[in-house]
Amino acid sequence: MSSPLDRRQFLSSAYGMGTIALATLLREQGLLANPALAGGQQHFDLTPKPAHGFGQAKAMISMFMQGGPSHIDLFEPKPELMKLDGKDFPGEVKYDDAAGASREVMGPQWKFKPRGQSGIEMSDLVPYMGSIADEMTLIRSMHTGVNNHGQSIYALLNGQVVGGRPTLGSWLTYGLGSENQDLPAYVALTDPRGLPVLGVDNFSNGWLPSMFQGTVIRAKEPRILNLDPPMSLKGEAQSRYLSFVNRLNREHADARPGESDLEARIQSFELAARMQTAAKEALDISQESEATKKLYGIDKPATEEFGKRCLIARRLVERGVRFVSLFTGNQTWDHHSNIMTSLPTACMQVDQPAAALVMDLKQRGLLDSTIVHWGGEMGRLPVIQNRAGAKGRTGVGRDHNTYGFSMWVAGGGFKAGYAHGATDEFGHHAVKDVVNHFDYHATLLHLFGLDSKKLSYKRNGTEQVLVENPQARVVKELLA
Repeated sequence: MSSPLDRRQFLSSAYGMGTIALATLLREQGLLANPALAGGQQHFDLTPKPAHGFGQAKAMISMFMQGGPSHIDLFEPKPELMKLDGKDFPGEVKYDDAAGASREVMGPQWKFKPRGQSGIEMSDLVPYMGSIADEMTLIRSMHTGVNNHGQSIYALLNGQVVGGRPTLGSWLTYGLGSENQDLPAYVALTDPRGLPVLGVDNFSNGWLPSMFQGTVIRAKEPRILNLDPPMSLKGEAQSRYLSFVNRLNREHADARPGESDLEARIQSFELAARMQTAAKEALDISQESEATKKLYGIDKPATEEFGKRCLIARRLVERGVRFVSLFTGNQTWDHHSNIMTSLPTACMQVDQPAAALVMDLKQRGLLDSTIVHWGGEMGRLPVIQNRAGAKGRTGVGRDHNTYGFSMWVAGGGFKAGYAHGATDEFGHHAVKDVVNHFDYHATLLHLFGLDSKKLSYKRNGTEQVLVENPQARVVKELLA
């Protein structure tokens, strides 16, 4: 019979202080195994995975304009609305905010002109985007049909109108992994003015293992906290410490097969150590030329902040990051009032950097393999909102419209110099070549070489997918 361990022997053994610390950390985060819930051995990681078939796209950058840019004033000219400007709307309007509603038609408030060799008409508010018209597919017939911010954001980001589900970036990293094991596979670049509506749900992993959630890169320096180890741990001391902790972690995980959250958390700790060098280099835009910074508008106050984030997005994709989301702040584009001043301001902040991102990717040979997206969760109505007390067009705005709106995509296998679909003559309902949110997702997955029916995750005995609607289709008209 072996003699019992005294306190000193116990703390120095393999079951000592390190294991106690790890167990405490994992218990606090709710990750200790529950044998009754363990559902078989599954292993998840971010190593590159083969696609179901050929996919031209290898990465995606999504510029999400939360609030709903007015397609009527930016991307889809409506001559009939100009004729009706100031008159009573001749049909039914689906308001979201009935209290501030009116039936007074407000036509496009800025001039449109043909852009590039393709001749796609776009507003004078977005001249830089107009300059890349020959690189983009402008979708003028988007539709979610759920007329409020939260539900429409969910529809476009996770496929349904409810929360708690994985976002598109999580699905792509789950299906394909990452080309760079020293950087997060999925990154969210947030706005200094705050998170958009729904907060962290915009880059949630839902019920997928937590290694597939979006990693936030802050809007100001330091963009990632705690990248530098304390002086007492730098160099060889840190290397030995991490090696020891890694061994304890692995022993702990091996004894608890099937705990995907535990495995994901351990991998996130390991990634954090590798990021100390890789992330600092990737986020350091001082390495870029002055010409490149000027291209993105970093030399101008209005475009500096968004320009820096767009440039960081390019640097991340260049280094193998799979999915990057750039968000504008809460309700930046939600112009229920004061649209005559607020819309130009919002456009000025993003127009040049967004176009620069496409141009920069192209000149570096990355656009063919990188999808760039620009758009919000809705458009706006063709009638005035908040007319009461407003003189002329000063102070008025437009209400939500999820029944027909515009967004654009470029690169990664999308057709270049192409305008797809249309809303009705008033800009209210998508009526020609309609693209629903589930069609959009099926098309994106297809360009990554993923079959929307095969990309699944078993949860509680049921196969879960991003695209659940049986009528979803790959919109081949959008493809190059």
